[in-house]
Amino acid sequence: MWLWRLLAGVALVLAATSAYSAPKTLLVLGDSLSAEYGLERGTGWTALLQQRLQQHKLATAVVNASISGDTTIGGKNRLPALMSQHKPDVLVIELGSNDALRGLPLKTSQDNLQAMIDLARQQQAKVLLVGMQIPPNYGPDYTRRFSAMYQDLAKTNKVALVPFFMEGIAADLSLFQADRIHPNEQAQPRLLDNVWPALKPLLGLK
Repeated sequence: MWLWRLLAGVALVLAATSAYSAPKTLLVLGDSLSAEYGLERGTGWTALLQQRLQQHKLATAVVNASISGDTTIGGKNRLPALMSQHKPDVLVIELGSNDALRGLPLKTSQDNLQAMIDLARQQQAKVLLVGMQIPPNYGPDYTRRFSAMYQDLAKTNKVALVPFFMEGIAADLSLFQADRIHPNEQAQPRLLDNVWPALKPLLGLK
């Protein structure tokens, strides 16, 4: 009897250890801000995130499925196949800026983001929503409601939120490429630092 109990205890310890160390997948679904637009490959914030995860000895693979120019409808349409293929434990949604630049209805953008959140949660993936802000090209009301969209979605769905992806970057032209739209290589660590505090709890870090 004692031998059976000992073997059962060892099995439980091994199972717990295996579950703890099981590799995880983090999927980033974004636009040019995450797709290394205009940057040398491997220098964007998602690549820096992979390095930071390795520094923390986390067995988590970062899959960057970002596409320059993508919109929330594009992300919504691509996500089912990506979820099926990669089965991520964490989904980072960094979309919406291109919707705003095209003046698309905010209700449509919000519905698309909601659909992505719903799909992720149906498949037991944790969600991090990356918030953005835009210049007042379409008037102060549109600008305000666009920023509030991310906060409302995060609050309603109780998902993690990065309030403003470009915090500390947007007003510093030295951190942008020549187009004054896309952050340069020097800005990438700051982008990661903006994401990291909200991401850490989803990875089990304090």
